[in-house]
Amino acid sequence: MKIVVLGAGIIGIATAWYLLDEGHEVIVVDRQPDAALETSFANGAQISVSFCEPWANAGAPFKVAKWLLRDDSPLLFRPRLDPNQWRWGLAFLMQCTDAAFERNVEELVQLGRYSHESLKELVSRTGIEYDRLERGILHFFSSQADFDNGAAGAEIMRRHGVDRRVLNREEVLKVEPALAAFGPKVFGGTYTPSDESGDAKVFTQKLARLCAERGAQFLYEHDILGLQRVGDGIESAQIAHVRTGERKTLKADAFVAAMGSYTPALVRPLGEWLNIYPAKGYSATLRLKKPEAASVVSLLDDTRKIAISRLGDHIRIAGTAELSGFDLNLDSPTAKVRCAALVRRYEELFPGVADTSEPNYWTGLRPSTPTNIPYIGRSKAARNLWLNAGHGTLGWTHGAGSGRAVVELMAGRKPAMAFRCYNV
Repeated sequence: MKIVVLGAGIIGIATAWYLLDEGHEVIVVDRQPDAALETSFANGAQISVSFCEPWANAGAPFKVAKWLLRDDSPLLFRPRLDPNQWRWGLAFLMQCTDAAFERNVEELVQLGRYSHESLKELVSRTGIEYDRLERGILHFFSSQADFDNGAAGAEIMRRHGVDRRVLNREEVLKVEPALAAFGPKVFGGTYTPSDESGDAKVFTQKLARLCAERGAQFLYEHDILGLQRVGDGIESAQIAHVRTGERKTLKADAFVAAMGSYTPALVRPLGEWLNIYPAKGYSATLRLKKPEAASVVSLLDDTRKIAISRLGDHIRIAGTAELSGFDLNLDSPTAKVRCAALVRRYEELFPGVADTSEPNYWTGLRPSTPTNIPYIGRSKAARNLWLNAGHGTLGWTHGAGSGRAVVELMAGRKPAMAFRCYNV
């Protein structure tokens, strides 16, 4: 078949790769001049199969309320006159129960395992290098109460077959000796040796190049204006060049919507209502002055809810979530506070290790669902429209598997995982 993939982040490019495996003719469309220049560009770099807990849990409403007035809070909810935000928020609250949390964890673990296996196979096939470190993920805690909660969370994950180990302070410092300066403030941690880290942008762009070598056509710098339905299917996609405005009509046998936070607006005119809302995340990438003193194991700092990952001679600090619409401004007072907080926290943890004088800040919109479970499956609005969106903070973790799964579904096969695909 001739198939158009709408979106060139990790989800779209992985989808294109597996479509090529099936022998399809593939066209990828994106408004940026290259792959992975939006949400996949500078994320936390973690493949966190074992650290996939949904945001919605029994304690989340109290934490969000406590953080409402803090510009540097880990999760910032800024109420707007936006029915989509309120619809998302109400659905999120409905998921803040122990039963829903357990159910959602199980789904995410299943997808994560499938995706990690897919990524490993893909890397083995292609030989792509992307500052990959297979050293696990270490989650450390700076208070006894947080450590106790973390240990309880580890028990939940172990019930789902995840090897998350509870460590005391000495064991934390043995896993990552670079934390020694902060060691007296560490109360303990949890560790999963099977997780890993790497540069999502580098991986995605290299995979896109390989897709092009295999015959995929890339229409970069094209806005996706809409989909034209005829009968019970999509006949074409309307696109326009971002600079010249020249319009094109792309006819195909099938279409895959993988546009992250922008997917709901694309399919809503067709009668498909996806509960995806953008969560603005931030990162800072710093050059290392003392690489030998920097961490190698990918870290989760529970106090600030941030991820810290080593990328060659740089360090990536990423985290926080801001539910405030489609704002990508890095110059607003709130954005400046949140960016500065990332660098300040890194300096507290690893004083003098990185050059904090010229941080490379970035922000992106994580396409979040109230459950953290993405939409992977056939659209309810059209028989030949497929959805691959809503991955939230786990797009890099679930990218390879999501691309593989949707292609399996398109071929009439059931992916080998106990995950509830959408409308299947």
